[in-house]
Amino acid sequence: MPRSDSRLNAARYQVDRLSQELDAEEHAGETAAVRPDEQTHDAGAPTMEQRAQFVEIQIAQAMRRGDFDDLPGAGKPLTHLTESYDPNWWIRRKIERERLTGLGPPALTLRTEDAALDERIDEAGSERAVRELLTDFNRRVIEARRQLQGGPPVITATRDIELEVERWQERRAARRRAHEAEREREAAARAAMTWRGRRRARRAERTRGRERDRDRAAGTDTGADSPDPEPPVTESPRPLS
Repeated sequence: MPRSDSRLNAARYQVDRLSQELDAEEHAGETAAVRPDEQTHDAGAPTMEQRAQFVEIQIAQAMRRGDFDDLPGAGKPLTHLTESYDPNWWIRRKIERERLTGLGPPALTLRTEDAALDERIDEAGSERAVRELLTDFNRRVIEARRQLQGGPPVITATRDIELEVERWQERRAARRRAHEAEREREAAARAAMTWRGRRRARRAERTRGRERDRDRAAGTDTGADSPDPEPPVTESPRPLS
């Protein structure tokens, strides 16, 4: 074993003794500053070290139970890092995450509505409906900016109606072109089929049509805005050789 250094041991002893004296003085000063009734009340209270140890034990037990496994956002990059600080960020994110409508101050509800406004515009069936939707949205943004009801400042911008109508028309035309191209591909694929393949395709199409009719009757059709299916081929089958 290495020989102990007497000078080093003496220095350590002095440091330990000095630290104990300082702790005793601090404790005496804190005790003198507290009233006797408060000393009696806090006699059995846990210390800060005991509280920290309790918290660590609870966290370790939760980890062993798997309470922290598969949490939302696990393994994904952090979002909203590039955005400016918003004191009401937690309210805004709750509204966005749970898709709440009509709740919270206008500054937050308008921001959530603005994020989903393009989808609502695409669902409009005519240019007039698009203009009415944008006019109503801009009106409510301007009213919220006046802060008549208080709340956080409104940072949501109004929409340029003419520009948004032009974008809506472009997106609608792109969807129409994509649909026509899909119909052409289906027609070409059907033309290359044998008469047996076309008959099976017609049966499958009729089955899908009946399912869509049932969904519409039940009010659960999710593809109500999808274009009508291609009409069945009516050419007569070729005879077997």
